[in-house]
Amino acid sequence: MSEAITNDDGEDDIITTVNFKLTESFLEQIDDTWQGRGFNSRSEFIRYTLRDAIEFPTFDRDELVALLESEEDIREGRTTSAEEARERFGTNDE
Repeated sequence: MSEAITNDDGEDDIITTVNFKLTESFLEQIDDTWQGRGFNSRSEFIRYTLRDAIEFPTFDRDELVALLESEEDIREGRTTSAEEARERFGTNDE
């Protein structure tokens, strides 16, 4: 079932129902969150969250890969002290 709504540009958008699977425990967390934050419905909360993720992405794939590589470097002891970094890049504390 679809319905048309008017967007900010004054044009009609078609609302389409999308189905996806979640664990019961995750759905309970979603329900606790949307109700606790004052949203009118689960759907409103999910639309808001998805829109926010698209407009303000936290990480792209390359950033996530770099972060994971950094974590591996830390675990393997491949790190540089602050003093070594200052010497390497010619900076100081001042």
